[in-house]
Amino acid sequence: MKTDTAHLAWNDRWSTPHGRAEWLTPEPDVAAFAAQLATGSAKRVLDLGCGVGRHALAYARLGLEVTAVDMAQSGISELRRSAAAENLEITTMIAAMTELPFADHTFDHVLSFNVIYHGDPLIVGAAVREIARVLKPGGTYQGTMLSKRNAKYGKGEEIAPNTFVEDAVEPEDSDKIHPHYYCNAAELVELFSDFELLSLIDREHVKPGSWHWHMLAELR
Repeated sequence: MKTDTAHLAWNDRWSTPHGRAEWLTPEPDVAAFAAQLATGSAKRVLDLGCGVGRHALAYARLGLEVTAVDMAQSGISELRRSAAAENLEITTMIAAMTELPFADHTFDHVLSFNVIYHGDPLIVGAAVREIARVLKPGGTYQGTMLSKRNAKYGKGEEIAPNTFVEDAVEPEDSDKIHPHYYCNAAELVELFSDFELLSLIDREHVKPGSWHWHMLAELR
């Protein structure tokens, strides 16, 4: 089965104001590191899996040079409208996380928040390699991965190692009918073996049991 299909659910969700409502405010840890980036030498930023653009917009407001990609057209369209309304310059395009249309060593920083775990180990591994490829040596990566402490781990059918698909879900979990990959700390460290971890925290999101790894890393 195809395992990189979650963008179909997100495309539907982001096509309505209600579906976009909880995805408009930048995450605190992303906003905090963005402020650091804006005071340093890093200028070129990629928001990989940008959704409706909450983080891309935050970067652009700080004067960073922002490129934002997603596979969901409705998210990209909403970001373009928001950027135009604020007169912000953001490069946007439809692109898969496993085949980024950029030259090697293009970006100083890559963000991918709640994105690259949407797939099986092959998809996730390919996405991590693409992130490493488009980052400059010494560039930084900030992102999340699903933790095995997450209440959804082990639910539904295991279609590949640590990768699950659920049949029946609540509307707010509609993407769970698509593959999701979960990992522990050791597996995450191995997956990002080309990176030096600067921070790694297993954090519960708003919903009880929604544990995610939050990581900050530097490409060796």
